[in-house]
Amino acid sequence: MMRIGEKIADMGMEVFHEGEIKKVKLSDYSGKWLVLVFYPADFTFVCPTELEDMAKHYAQFKEAGAEVISISTDTVFVHKAWKDNSDAIKKIEYPMGADPTGKICREFGTYIEEEGLSLRGSFIIDPDGVLKAFEVHDNSIGRSAKELLRKLRAADFVRKSDGIVCPANWEPGAETLKPGLDLVGKI
Repeated sequence: MMRIGEKIADMGMEVFHEGEIKKVKLSDYSGKWLVLVFYPADFTFVCPTELEDMAKHYAQFKEAGAEVISISTDTVFVHKAWKDNSDAIKKIEYPMGADPTGKICREFGTYIEEEGLSLRGSFIIDPDGVLKAFEVHDNSIGRSAKELLRKLRAADFVRKSDGIVCPANWEPGAETLKPGLDLVGKI
């Protein structure tokens, strides 16, 4: 399983994106932030609410210099069928990754062997391919794209700031901290 501060493995997968099936590698996104959003399966109950929420915030992720890829153990053909038949999923503009063998899910520690499905996992990877944040949920608990975006922005801020860190609930423009000192002020 991946650990914070480690470079991620360069893995490939098929994605359904912009009406086409494409082959991509995680290294294709080198130089930009990468947000991987693992989920159990297409045609389920909680998953479309999460993926639609990500779709609503996708432009903000792009503005923050990130690409989003949702990943399940479904095939790209199932992703296409779901997008063709679900009003919520039709809104998705980001790539939908296919991991039918569970190889990528296993690498990120989200694979449920007994079910052949993934847990809900969110991973933020920096432009150098280093894992900066992750969160894994039970499949009955949906995630917040807004909170994931907040974490991405905080990670980007810290990356660009010399020794300055972000306190709890930090949002762009809020006060920051310098270890060993008090609040730095709004940056």
